[in-house]
Amino acid sequence: MAVLAEAQDIGLIGPGAVRVHLEHALGFAAVLGGCPEGTMLDLGSGAGLPGLVLAAEWPDSRWVLLDSRARSTEFLTGAVERLGMQHRVTVVAARAEVVAHDPAYRGAMRVVTARSVAPPAVVAECAAGFLVEGGTLVVSEPPEPGLPRWDTFGLARLGMGPARLVSASEQVHFSLVDQQSPCPERYPRRTGVPARRPLF
Repeated sequence: MAVLAEAQDIGLIGPGAVRVHLEHALGFAAVLGGCPEGTMLDLGSGAGLPGLVLAAEWPDSRWVLLDSRARSTEFLTGAVERLGMQHRVTVVAARAEVVAHDPAYRGAMRVVTARSVAPPAVVAECAAGFLVEGGTLVVSEPPEPGLPRWDTFGLARLGMGPARLVSASEQVHFSLVDQQSPCPERYPRRTGVPARRPLF
């Protein structure tokens, strides 16, 4: 995908072959097992990994690419226009803690994806407010997963079930967390609090 090469040229994607970044993004599609129905949200989308890649992979999918950094959202807006996805991909420049309380987005997403955004407790708290009951959070894990990173009790406070580890290959792993009941209205807490006082 040429837009990923451009993103790397301007520093929005780290070093390494663009092909490797692309294949990792497609790992999200592999563990989801096909295009889910409903709108999906890419949390901390950056250069569009994986949201923009999955939107291209699934031409009937609908996406929200969320990032608080103007540099990223300006790039994403241009990329979405060049790829002709404006009718089904929305770029939002704001903090997740704020947008997750917006009635237009609250409890509206079938899937939330996240790649290298923040520690698990922060990702879970921010994602839970977006997910519909029965929706799924999909988060990339380190190439060699170590100790469990997702506390079952902490997830339960957000209405989430236990995390399950799923592998797309020997080196590409993901945690999937289902939203078993609606996220309590108090979550996510105000901007910065999930990181300063994590639930787990």
